[in-house]
Amino acid sequence: MLLELKNISKKYEIPSGEGHTTVLRDISLQIIQGESVAIVGPSGSGKSTLLNIIGALDKPTSGVVIFAGKNLADLDDAELSQIRNQEIGFVFQLHHLLPQCTVFENVLIPTIPPGLEKEDEDVQERATDLLGRVGLEKHKDYFPAQLSGGEMQRVAVIRALINRPKLILADEPTGSLDRESSENLGQLLVKVNKEEGTTLITVTHSIEIARLMDKVYRLQDGILENDLIE
Repeated sequence: MLLELKNISKKYEIPSGEGHTTVLRDISLQIIQGESVAIVGPSGSGKSTLLNIIGALDKPTSGVVIFAGKNLADLDDAELSQIRNQEIGFVFQLHHLLPQCTVFENVLIPTIPPGLEKEDEDVQERATDLLGRVGLEKHKDYFPAQLSGGEMQRVAVIRALINRPKLILADEPTGSLDRESSENLGQLLVKVNKEEGTTLITVTHSIEIARLMDKVYRLQDGILENDLIE
C-alpha cells in the first residue's frame, strides 16, 4: 500500500465570516504501488484540492493521509518538503518551466536542493536517458520558448521523474494541449507508470485520458465514488 486516505474532509472559511464551505466530504481511498488512477469530475468539485492534500501541499481539515507508511500529520515542514522533492513528482496544467533555463537545466532543477546525495554524473545520465525516451534528446539545449506546448509538457513529466519518485501527481496535465498532444501526453504518462513502476494519480476532464488508467474515480459534491466509464 503506497497511499491511504482515511475520512478526509476539507472546509474553507467564507471570507465574510459567515460560516464555511465544504469541499471534500469524508473521503477514503487506498492505492497500491504501481497503480494508475484517474479522478474525474466537474470544475470546482475539489479535484485539485484533493491532489494537493495527497501531495502534502495542503492539509485536510480532518482525516488522515498515510503515504509510504508515514502519517503526513506527524511530519514537520522540513520532512514534508523532503517528501515532496524526493518521493512525489508533480505535473501541472501549466508546465512551470523556467524560461531562462535550458530543457536539460529545467529537468535537473529538482536535484538541486541539498541532502539528495546523488552523484552529478548519475543524475545527468538519467536526465539524458529520460529525454531520449520521449524524443527530446536533441532539444536538451533548447529554451522553453523554442518548444511546442506538448514538448514543454513532456519536459515537465521528465522533470517530475528525475528523482525516481514513488508517486506522480498530474493535475489536468493535458488541459492546455490540442487533441493530438493531449493523447500523446496521456500515453506517455501511462508508459512512465508501467516502465518506471511509479504510481500515477491524474486529475482530468478528458474521458480519453481517464480510460487509459487502471482505476477511475468521480469526485462530485465533495464525494469520491468509483466511476464506470462507458
